Amino acid sequence: MEDTSKYLIHADVTAEGVVERSDVVGAIFGQTEGLLGDELDLRDLRQSQKVGRIDVEIVSTGGQSRGHLTIATSLDKVETATLAAALETIDRVGPCRADLEVTEIEDVRAAKRKAVVDRAKELLQTGFDDSVMSSEEILAEVRQHVRVEDITEYEGLPAGPRVTDSDAIIVVEGRADVLTLLKYGVKNAIAVEGTNVPDAVAELTHHRTVTAFLDGDRGGDLILEELSQVGDVDYVAFAPAGESVEDLDHHQLFTALRNKVPYETVSGMNEPREAVAATDGSSTPAPAPTESATDRDADDSSQAIDGPATSPPETASPSAPTGDADGEDETVDDGAVRDVSDASASVETGSDAAAGDDTSGADAEPETVYGHATAIVRRNTGRVRFLDADGDAVDEADASEAYDTLEGLETAPATIVLDEILDQRLLDLAADRGVERIVARSLGQFTKRPTGVQIHAIDEIADEPPNTE
Repeated sequence: MEDTSKYLIHADVTAEGVVERSDVVGAIFGQTEGLLGDELDLRDLRQSQKVGRIDVEIVSTGGQSRGHLTIATSLDKVETATLAAALETIDRVGPCRADLEVTEIEDVRAAKRKAVVDRAKELLQTGFDDSVMSSEEILAEVRQHVRVEDITEYEGLPAGPRVTDSDAIIVVEGRADVLTLLKYGVKNAIAVEGTNVPDAVAELTHHRTVTAFLDGDRGGDLILEELSQVGDVDYVAFAPAGESVEDLDHHQLFTALRNKVPYETVSGMNEPREAVAATDGSSTPAPAPTESATDRDADDSSQAIDGPATSPPETASPSAPTGDADGEDETVDDGAVRDVSDASASVETGSDAAAGDDTSGADAEPETVYGHATAIVRRNTGRVRFLDADGDAVDEADASEAYDTLEGLETAPATIVLDEILDQRLLDLAADRGVERIVARSLGQFTKRPTGVQIHAIDEIADEPPNTE
């Protein structure tokens, strides 16, 4: 009854004589019997458990008895009030004259509500974690977990999932370095696990564009020396002096990769890391280009511009960044040395324009997907370009209008070059229209990937077509 009671009737009882608890209970049942009819007969209500136990506390002093009684009911308000009024008709308890007065009808549910409110206030203050994650933090947390889970093995060595099919790879020292790169979205790294370069890595370097990304200590120099002896190295990048790749934050890691230099500029040096441009804010200069590198850049510039190359050698500094990487769920690949030549050519172009020379050769329309990727994505144009099967541009628009433009094209393009994050909506439309390939600044999170469309982040695309000779 205590669990189902709604109200408690509280009453005070006074008797002119000595009475006990049983006398009070008997007087209540006896003097209310038949008073309110069969439906509110106290005995029937007690048997049906609509009225609970009658609790009586009474004390006799000086020939008088005084006490307090409580009756629990599950009746409604009207029935409870009527029953309470009936109790006040009692005028005798046992042999003594008596008086019974109802002092209060307590709503048990109200007391419970008050307890609920008080407890809710307490829980509100102490029961919640104040650190509420924003939408961006939730997504970043999930992406980081997925990236770390993506670590695989290549011939028993820790590697990112793109090592097997990417045109370029990043060789690092250990498993922790691979995990750090995965954390920031770089999925084409492989670890050598020590200074003894495995045969699998050495063989892989002969078929890929290779960047050696090593710790800024003596161990990094030793690994680079052995790697260059047993394999092919195209570019070299080091962590800041005294730091490891695994300890770098997002900014430091991508700064180091952007400041990579061609291997030829550091080969033969005792401490190659000191020749690489500093990435930790120090003033360590980048190395001066070698004679062969300077000659090569001058030759490339002469071919790109109609006229003799007149730029100074330092404009072809190998420390110039050769690509962009933003780390948002994408791989970081290595550009070809042609970026260095292009930088030199651009300086020469400006100089020749001032002198009135013809510069039309430097602005020629790209002839390959590699050239279009550089022109649209690597130069951060914020545009999208649609190419036909021959690699010719059929349309171009702002990247934000890529979906509407593709939807409105009469003839579906073969390739889309997009300076924006590729999302599921655009990918689905491209698949429906029969697009064969998409090159984007980075790849978003996909719930499904159409098998008929090849998708690549810009860092998976080399700066120039592979040498087929």
